[in-house]
Amino acid sequence: MKINKLNSIILLGLIAIISILVAQLLWTKEAFTLEQKKLSQKAHIALLEVAKKLYEGTNHELPAQNPVRKIANDYYIVNVDNDFEPDILEFYLKTEFKKMNITTDFEYAMYNCQSDEMVYGNYISLSEKGRGKQSVYFPKHKNLVYYFAVRFPNETTYLFSSMRFWFVLSMALILILLIYVYSIFTLLQQKKYSELQRDFINNMTHEFKTPLSSILIASKYLIEQNPIKEDKKLFTYTDIIIKQSHKLNHHIEKILNVAKSDYKTLELKKESILIVPVIEETIENIVLKYPEANIKIETDLIDIKIETDIFHFTNLVYNLIDNAVKYCNEKPEITIRITLENEILKLAFIDNGIGISSKNLSFIFDKFYRIQNEKSNEVNGFGLGLYYVKEICNLQNWKINALNNDLKGVTIALSIPYKK
Repeated sequence: MKINKLNSIILLGLIAIISILVAQLLWTKEAFTLEQKKLSQKAHIALLEVAKKLYEGTNHELPAQNPVRKIANDYYIVNVDNDFEPDILEFYLKTEFKKMNITTDFEYAMYNCQSDEMVYGNYISLSEKGRGKQSVYFPKHKNLVYYFAVRFPNETTYLFSSMRFWFVLSMALILILLIYVYSIFTLLQQKKYSELQRDFINNMTHEFKTPLSSILIASKYLIEQNPIKEDKKLFTYTDIIIKQSHKLNHHIEKILNVAKSDYKTLELKKESILIVPVIEETIENIVLKYPEANIKIETDLIDIKIETDIFHFTNLVYNLIDNAVKYCNEKPEITIRITLENEILKLAFIDNGIGISSKNLSFIFDKFYRIQNEKSNEVNGFGLGLYYVKEICNLQNWKINALNNDLKGVTIALSIPYKK
């Protein structure tokens, strides 16, 4: 994916999430306003009913003008041109608020015309833990003789509690936005480090290949000279240079293949091949390198064929056998068992090596992963062989897994879908 396309997708995703979050916050604000209006309407109706009840049984009639006035969001006064008792007022307030489902705490005060001041009534707590009498100031109002005031001290908290769903949803969206931003930041950092690593590997390996090719050419020319052939020690040393140069070249090619596969998917040129002859030829090459190895094939499926890339399949088999031989403390005994079960062709590479601890078994196919054990210092490598094997299997939808044998060694099994 091109970097510009990736940036566009990231930017669009960010804009989409921010837009949803802004819309959610606007909806939450609108919902809060509606809840506030709803509470105000219910309080207004309840207080009007209280005023009507205070007029019942008296010679006075309820004035035509609405006696309820809202002074502030949480403060109301009710004009009642009639004397009333505090206990009766409190009873009516509780009753009407309950009818209107107003469950927040409230407090009230009454105007005393004799002392010309507001007399605090009571704090009515609808929660489990009640509160004692408060000394809250209730302001006086001109041109009113008999009236009372009601205040909702916890109105904002009450409204917020009734909108828990909206706030939870908003917080969830904010959390999603933060996770998205963090994920994108991490992704870009990983991409940057991956590109730096790939560029470093490519540059390093290419820089190595030029002098290495010169060493190989010079060494092959040198070993053909008569003075070298006649001197046993010089011939041996020159031969070591050639062999180690080939070995180093093999490692460099492996690193280049892995780096290339990270940049773009490896292209497989599939063809129908007989797998037994391919494995036998690979075994012959391995035995030339490790004459002491005893490698055998167990199968009745001599003519079995699969669709695969012969080059990469050969490398896959070579890497698995090579690993099995290198990580062995005694004479290598390797069995390649080929079976067919329920349209699944299974290739099991069974060795008698030092094995792998259970905690490390799941990591052996990771790139650059090398287990620290008794053979680590003796065996050269970059931890790319099994990673390459895993990549080839993934490209062909093959399954690969590893498990420790009962006695010693490891079995690496490939499961290949097979249809006749």
